[in-house]
Amino acid sequence: MGKRRTVLLGGLAIVAVVAGMVAVRTATFAPKDIADGSDIRLAAAPTYDLDAAVGHLSAAAQIKTISHQDPAENDIAEWDRLHSWLAATYPATHRAMTRTILPNRTLIYHWRGSDASLAPIIVMAHQDVVPVTEGTENDWNYPPFAGTIAEKAVWGRGTVDDKGSLIGLFEAIEALATDGFQPKRGIYLVSGHDEEAGGSGAVAAAAKLKAEGVRALYTLDEGSVVLRDTPVIDGPAILIGVAEKGYATLKVTANAPGGHSSMPPAETGVTTLARAVLAITEKPFPIEMRGPGAAMIEALAAHKGGTTELAVANQWLLGSVLKKQLSASPSSAAAFHTTIAPTMLQGSPKENVLPQSAIALINYRIAPWNSSADVMARARAAVGDAPVELSWIKRPNEPSRVSSSKSQGWKYVVAAARADAPDAVVAPYLVVAATDSRSMEPISDDVYRFMPMHFTLKETAMIHGTNEHMTIDSFKRMIDFYARLIATSAG
Repeated sequence: MGKRRTVLLGGLAIVAVVAGMVAVRTATFAPKDIADGSDIRLAAAPTYDLDAAVGHLSAAAQIKTISHQDPAENDIAEWDRLHSWLAATYPATHRAMTRTILPNRTLIYHWRGSDASLAPIIVMAHQDVVPVTEGTENDWNYPPFAGTIAEKAVWGRGTVDDKGSLIGLFEAIEALATDGFQPKRGIYLVSGHDEEAGGSGAVAAAAKLKAEGVRALYTLDEGSVVLRDTPVIDGPAILIGVAEKGYATLKVTANAPGGHSSMPPAETGVTTLARAVLAITEKPFPIEMRGPGAAMIEALAAHKGGTTELAVANQWLLGSVLKKQLSASPSSAAAFHTTIAPTMLQGSPKENVLPQSAIALINYRIAPWNSSADVMARARAAVGDAPVELSWIKRPNEPSRVSSSKSQGWKYVVAAARADAPDAVVAPYLVVAATDSRSMEPISDDVYRFMPMHFTLKETAMIHGTNEHMTIDSFKRMIDFYARLIATSAG
């Protein structure tokens, strides 16, 4: 009896210690290294004609700068048309800034600052748009390249991605230039011609600026938004991309003798390939609470409080439960591991012929703590001695570095965003897609990926999809945000 009593008391003591540790860690929990921008004195947005700005976005959406998978299909005249239209529509901008058009049609604008000792800023938005999926044109409420103004929005391909940002930037700069603004810090506006097809334009622009000795305080490009119904808090959050995942596509090839399908061997090239693909996908990268995704969850949990905060504050005890919850949704899990997605298959050209070569393409989005070398090593380990060849279809893009969430550049972006969403939670974010901004890393202290549009999760589905449209409310927010940001950080 005495022994049982001792064991029981010992157990209760352990529980009390654990409970005490949990309580203390929860009570003292706070997101680390996230500045709120409250020390920034924000400049006011200048006045401008919103109706005219909306008309300009409509006109830009009618210019078909479509990046096809095969660049030979692109109509280069549309890019030239856009450039001429920009020059005619924004005269004050073109008087204040010098314009360079690279041979590939990428644009670089420069507004020289009065103080050469100050590092410049770089703002970005790309010119090109993705095609409309063939056969879906009639699914649109309004023709996809008509730039229709209806239902308090501008409808059309590219109105959100990314001509909304491009025209928003030009409207903001035009208003500032018309208002007599004179920057102390230099301003570069870089607009890639092919972000939707690889981003070679941004690479060329970055190389040119590097050769000129440019070193920017920060770069701002597309990437994330103000999400109205953010998971965890079910409310608004200003999600600022501080990094983006890498991109790589693995080619898995199974060679075989081929032959007639009426006399198949025990294992064909297709079955060998299928086993290899399954072996790779059945060895996923683990969910890890680290990097920008972890920083985002910490910021959201601190705001939410309750059991959510308790779980995040005490990952030493509840980490496995938290990871299980995060992995339940593909959209949330993507921020916490390298993803593996088989996307394309190729085999025989005819149904009754055994292929001599069966090929699968597997697309990876690489987390910041992994590399393409990690991906290849994991794939090789998964297939073992299976008779397949593994190779990259082209050189992978490694993950970006993680930018600071407490730097001066971060503070400028946060302050400008909070002016329009004062009650929103501010959190770092990992962009799971790719942007042109990754090319600016060699010439910029920090790179941020954020557009000040206010979206719900459901509304984000229209990007690259049917019925893409920019609400007039969101467009006004964008113009005001860019104007405040530029005037504050460069003034």
